[in-house]
Amino acid sequence: MVKVSVKWAGKKFDDIEVDVSQPGLVFKSQLFALTAVEPDRQKILIKGGTLKDDTDMASIGLKEGQVLMMMGTAGELPKAPPAPIQFVEDLTDTQLAKALKVPAGLTNLGNTCYMNATLQCLRAVPELQESIKGLSASFNQDARSNLVKSMGSLYTQLENSGDAVTPLVFLQVLRSNFQQFAEMNNQGFMQQDAEECWGEILSALADKAPGFSTSGDIDPSKKFIEQYFTGETISTMTCVDAPTEPPKVEVGTFRQLKANIGSGVSTYMLTDLESNFVETIEKNSETLGRTATYKKTTKITRLPAYLTVNFVRFQWKASERIKAKILKRVKFPFELDVSSLCDIRLLEKLSPAKLHLKKLEEEKAAAKKAQKAGTNSSAMDVDDGVDPDAVAQQAIMASLSIDPSLANDVGCNVSGQYELVAVLTHVGRGANSGHYIGWMKNAKGEWWKFDDDTVSMVNEEEITKLEGGGGKSSVYYDLY
Repeated sequence: MVKVSVKWAGKKFDDIEVDVSQPGLVFKSQLFALTAVEPDRQKILIKGGTLKDDTDMASIGLKEGQVLMMMGTAGELPKAPPAPIQFVEDLTDTQLAKALKVPAGLTNLGNTCYMNATLQCLRAVPELQESIKGLSASFNQDARSNLVKSMGSLYTQLENSGDAVTPLVFLQVLRSNFQQFAEMNNQGFMQQDAEECWGEILSALADKAPGFSTSGDIDPSKKFIEQYFTGETISTMTCVDAPTEPPKVEVGTFRQLKANIGSGVSTYMLTDLESNFVETIEKNSETLGRTATYKKTTKITRLPAYLTVNFVRFQWKASERIKAKILKRVKFPFELDVSSLCDIRLLEKLSPAKLHLKKLEEEKAAAKKAQKAGTNSSAMDVDDGVDPDAVAQQAIMASLSIDPSLANDVGCNVSGQYELVAVLTHVGRGANSGHYIGWMKNAKGEWWKFDDDTVSMVNEEEITKLEGGGGKSSVYYDLY
């Protein structure tokens, strides 16, 4: 060690210990701590020039008490952190979960996985949380209103908590509204069907959750489920045995589409859906005066922003008098085009936005290809910190080519294209047992697995494994 002095900006710093076994950058770092002049802005005069970062300090022959000259402009001195630094290993589980932004799970209160999985999947709908979070927290005599209020409070708890939340209040209100969820046996409360839970929660929301106006503000005169979850259909029934008989036309609504699992080792979701839209029915014909065969064809005339698909996993076996689970695998897409299910008049309205989306996807793919090849494209910017899907949606909504009836229909889908945001699965071979798990995609595109109070991030490949087969985790609900 050699002690030297350094003159800089009219000041002199004495007795600076220099370890001559270290390179010049170490000495510069010492001076940075004293003067706030960053090492790359320091010019320290030594014999033969200026000190470099990699200079061997032993080679410049420093003498005890030698005075060195330094030039350079100081920046702002480093400030102490406003709060003590916390290290990861010192954080509690709750603090760590908040720091890593791990979403909170729900405690299982005794065979309540069906409810927990349903609630977590519905959290994938930010508009729903916006609709119910501002409702008064005080309960009244209206049981369904209390259910929606407790759901809003529970979602607020989940958003703010780093620990698993115990949904005791919501469970009590759910059971007071729908008695089947309070059924018990010798072991306690019985396992229930997530399909029933999903349907009953949506029915309460349909009554009590307020909708939105065209400006995006809460509108109590409108209903959220009607806007965002309800589709409309038109069905035409023609008599096969009497082609001249006038067809009968009916209009209807739906909150979910049923995917009746077809034959074969595995099936495809869209194929299963399409099979439901063409039915053969035996009924009395007034024209023929006897039972005749009719063909019923259904088409969608309004698409909701959120499309729910229920996979018919459970069926009643009359011969055995038991409810059984269909274990077949069903392949489902991450991106869904429902054009084949739509009425021709709706297709015409959807066409501009659909073409717009296709163009944006082609541009994004070309930009990624150009970036991968190491070229620069002034026309296409791949990564500017903006979510391309959000930009695409804004661009579509801003497009003047969208049919006015769709642009003014709050909560409808304007393109016929959907993206998978949540999956609810059933694990096990039995219909009255097993376990339910929720899987949800957040705004960043990350997939999370909600196994009651155990929450973990998973990759997209894990979602593809939820097709089912045997007692594995089998898709029961898809939310697009």
